[in-house]
Amino acid sequence: MNPPLPTRKAEEAALLLQAALDMHTCLDFEGAGTISTDYLFGPARGQMFGILVCEDASGNEVVLKAFSGQYAGNWTIPGWVGPVVDPRTYEKVALRHDTLIHTLTSQIEQSKAEEKPSLASQRKTLSQSILSELYGLYRFRCIDQKSIGLADVFGPRLPPTGTGDCCGPKLLHHAFCNQLHPVSMAEFFYGEPNRSRTKQHKAFYGPCDEKCQPLLRHMLGLDIVYADESLVVVNKEGGMLSVPGRGEEKQDCVETRVRRLFPKAPRQCAVHRLDMDTSGLLLLALDKETHRDLSLQFMHKKIEKEYQALLEGVVRQEEGEVHLPFRLDVEHRPYQIYDEEQGKWGTTVWKKLRVESFHGSLVTRVVFRPLTGRTHQLRLHSFHPKGIAHPIVGDRLYGTGKEGDRLCLHASSLSFIHPRSGEKLTITSSSPF
Repeated sequence: MNPPLPTRKAEEAALLLQAALDMHTCLDFEGAGTISTDYLFGPARGQMFGILVCEDASGNEVVLKAFSGQYAGNWTIPGWVGPVVDPRTYEKVALRHDTLIHTLTSQIEQSKAEEKPSLASQRKTLSQSILSELYGLYRFRCIDQKSIGLADVFGPRLPPTGTGDCCGPKLLHHAFCNQLHPVSMAEFFYGEPNRSRTKQHKAFYGPCDEKCQPLLRHMLGLDIVYADESLVVVNKEGGMLSVPGRGEEKQDCVETRVRRLFPKAPRQCAVHRLDMDTSGLLLLALDKETHRDLSLQFMHKKIEKEYQALLEGVVRQEEGEVHLPFRLDVEHRPYQIYDEEQGKWGTTVWKKLRVESFHGSLVTRVVFRPLTGRTHQLRLHSFHPKGIAHPIVGDRLYGTGKEGDRLCLHASSLSFIHPRSGEKLTITSSSPF
């Protein structure tokens, strides 16, 4: 995954840390100087390290550093952020089952061929039970000060090995436990390249997709797919508001959560909106100048958006363009109705991808490219007889969706010119359906 926080300040601090490791050739260079970096250039190879720049309640900068997992058998090293789990409790649980695992392994080695599968199955079941107990020891503090366990993130299935021991979760957990607000985070690899050569000495990498992305999404309260000092792109989940609504119960939304993580962002930081039931990419600005620039890009149609959707039934046409007018039905809000006189005209270009099965029914997967941004535009252009005449799957307003169904509409691609660098950025997000 891309780093979920701006990286500049943390990368500057990381370069200083790399220089210190080079010079002192030990991790405890602020102390006894006995934990050598030779370990990283031996058979064990290199390891991931992380920096989190924070601010305390008084606005003072605090720099935290962490290493992934254990270092040469050490859970804790003075000057480094420790593990999320209590090492003594973890070791106690592991040792309690160690003898039984070794006994089963020995029995497998000495048993007859016909007995091995049964014993191996027993060992596998026991190993999974031990892992489940060990993972149950992990509790992570989140930005809202609530705590979550790995089961809250991954459900009943066992998470990937090492989940919770990477730099990002360790650093953020420590920050939230100590009332520190994260500002910038970066992770780098130090030491002999890994066996697959996918990680190189002193190179920077984002948190891993399998272990960290689901966990960080819960800890930060947002699925951040891109962030820098000027803007952030969030992968909004279906059912969440883009901006605050009326009433206290409608204040939790992407915009509110972004301002919780980035307190200096404008009060109205969302550059555009997605319907509550629509999932996908949402662009938000972290300063007024960036918001103004991106808003102008939207106004002048310089920002390109694509959506993926599943439509009910089999669409025969391969592609097309829909240009239709709709307005609010004031007596049945938020329903929109066709009106050539008072309606706002909207235009959508679409293309059929394939016909597939979804929950036992045939549906058509399409790509939408809206050229305008009218309320419920894609839903209306899909269902209306003058449009594609096939509602979006799960649409409770215009289709046959029922309570609890998800709307199968996802903002999958967003292209824009970065207001600071002038570079064209294209951010993508895989369809969740």
